[in-house]
Amino acid sequence: MHSTHPQRLLADIGGTNIRLAWQDSPTGPLNDTRVLPCAQFPTVDAALSAYLKEVGVPTPREAAFGIANPVTGDAIRMTNHSWSFSQRAVREAFGFERLVVINDFTALALALPLLTPDLLRQVGGGQAVPGSAIALVGPGTGLGVSGLVFPPGSSAGVPLSGEGGHVTLAAQTQREFDVLAILQERYGHVSAERAVCGAGLVDLYHAVRRLAQRGGKEVSSAAQVTELALQSQDALALEALNLFCGFLGSVAGNLALTLGARGGVYLGGGMVPRLGEWFDQSSFRARFEAKGRFKSYLADIPCWIIDPSATPALYGASRALDIAGSEG
Repeated sequence: MHSTHPQRLLADIGGTNIRLAWQDSPTGPLNDTRVLPCAQFPTVDAALSAYLKEVGVPTPREAAFGIANPVTGDAIRMTNHSWSFSQRAVREAFGFERLVVINDFTALALALPLLTPDLLRQVGGGQAVPGSAIALVGPGTGLGVSGLVFPPGSSAGVPLSGEGGHVTLAAQTQREFDVLAILQERYGHVSAERAVCGAGLVDLYHAVRRLAQRGGKEVSSAAQVTELALQSQDALALEALNLFCGFLGSVAGNLALTLGARGGVYLGGGMVPRLGEWFDQSSFRARFEAKGRFKSYLADIPCWIIDPSATPALYGASRALDIAGSEG
């Protein structure tokens, strides 16, 4: 049992995993960071209780959750998982003095100024322009999108809370047009998230298999497609992965233009880090810059891959408590 009474319980709730940690103080280190599969627990309360029991600490006084979902009121119903809950009911069940729930990519955006160079790997571009907006995009179970803007006199930045992963995806080549036609046949509206996430990579592979009218392996996960591409050098899997990276580049470039993100573009989520150095020579960067008259504008903007082992969204969730406190 820890001798101190934890001040904060922090959670980063994704469609697949929930990451948890606790802090003694707002600026203190993260303690007992754990990653638990959401599917093992019927409710978010059960996951929180299991974590607190496992690490042997009393219930902290306050809590902050970043969640892969829009947060528009008390009721939370997850898009990419079966959990649903009332913020008020969770607060009362655990006796939290305060509970703040924000979108997971809003939490990650809040953490961006805290990331040290060793947690970032640059992919193209030049130097970030201090004080300029920052963009954030990350494919995982879904496609998270956020950003930070810096009003005059603000060094911390104000996070954007939106649903940019659901913008309409556009084709740039005939092949992409043909692939999107197959996705449209299946889903109707083809959002960026339909192609640029784990399930999206699987759909892209099935689409290029269908267009090729030959062979290909049966796959059911993004990890299988990635392994086929990078380990087996499978032509169809490599094409699917390159389509994925090209679409991601296109979406990231759109976001950079929309926000004027000369402070840089950060790539979060679990998928891109797994592609390693291969990602650097994929179609991502070329497509990021392929915006006609604004090519040189985008060529200067650095993109960074965030090391997911740093669990930065947990720090962002903690910062959300500080912001809520200063506003209150």
